[in-house]
Amino acid sequence: MNTIDSINFQGKRALIRVDFNVPLNASFEITDDTRMRAALPTIKKILNDGGSVVLMSHLGRPKEGPVEKYSLKHIVKHLAELTNAAVLFADDCISEDAFAKSSNLKAGEILLLENLRFYKEEEKGDDAFAAKLAKHGDVYVNDAFGTAHRAHASTTIVANYFPSAKVFGYVMANELTNAEKVMNHADRPFTAIMGGAKVSDKILLIEKLLDTVNNIIIGGGMAYTFAKAMGGNIGSSLVEQDKLELALSLIEKAKAKGVNLALPVDSVIADAFNNEAQQAVANNDAIPDGWMGLDIGPKSIASFKDIIANSKTILWNGPMGVFEMSSFEKGTKEVALAVVEATKNGAFSLIGGGDSAAAVAKFNLSDDVSYVSTGGGALLEYMEGKVLPGVAAILNK
Repeated sequence: MNTIDSINFQGKRALIRVDFNVPLNASFEITDDTRMRAALPTIKKILNDGGSVVLMSHLGRPKEGPVEKYSLKHIVKHLAELTNAAVLFADDCISEDAFAKSSNLKAGEILLLENLRFYKEEEKGDDAFAAKLAKHGDVYVNDAFGTAHRAHASTTIVANYFPSAKVFGYVMANELTNAEKVMNHADRPFTAIMGGAKVSDKILLIEKLLDTVNNIIIGGGMAYTFAKAMGGNIGSSLVEQDKLELALSLIEKAKAKGVNLALPVDSVIADAFNNEAQQAVANNDAIPDGWMGLDIGPKSIASFKDIIANSKTILWNGPMGVFEMSSFEKGTKEVALAVVEATKNGAFSLIGGGDSAAAVAKFNLSDDVSYVSTGGGALLEYMEGKVLPGVAAILNK
């Protein structure tokens, strides 16, 4: 794998695509800097070599040009604190001022470019826009795994302008190494925990996993599509009516391949979708009309924990319930604690970004698992066997 370790950056400017799409509150304060911290080893390696760094990222989804709340200027101060380096800011990523700042960068300095998505050319993968971005560096480093599945100008097209000077940063390298370990070199028993709202979001991954795992645990809203497909009454729980046949076919495929497909047997149910709603516990096939399942129940928790405890490799993508509400967080929290315990006992655990990463962060368990991915969608697509444009752009000579 072609990483930054193959280059001495002494006297070089590294143009790094990072994923600094961090959440900001109403006062423009960062509420979770995980993605920024993830990029620090890459940035520091280059600065320590005697190089300089030009960082480019997106923030949010601006629709029509510059928007105050999506400006990366809000993160400059925190970036300087994290890196302990001088951080300059260019308020337009391809202006003459930006080019002047990048060309005059001194060793040890960082230049942060303004939000790439203030230009529609970024998401269109525009070649002329990529050519302008390329002027900012001598070496191109892609360290934004969270956007590697998008063929955008800064993640893919810009690499064409660095035919012999394009490498992965440590975030990208670690993501690919850990995904590869789980998909192709997993110790057994191998358990995949799939949660979230919809079966349709995870169908390709589930089908791929049926060829490699010993157990698939299903939780979250998607579990009710399986319960309904098997003839159960699920009240007003979330369901994909057009995916009932698909759910049944997955059950049959799992049986045929000898995979233990573990479905919840009970749920914490509520009479409304809010934290203060009236609650009860019901079997998954007997949820009363007007009630909805919002978390897995105690029997399901016990069953899932037993499977996890006996696993040597664990992939987790998607929560067990509406963990954002304290009344319905227990299932997700107990599964997280079980994954932590298994990890302590020697299992390898990969948390698949998105809501799963948010969950382990909420319960302060991020440091107690083997690896937390920074890219939900990108990891899913990579594990489904799709070619990620941001990865291919570095590998293609």
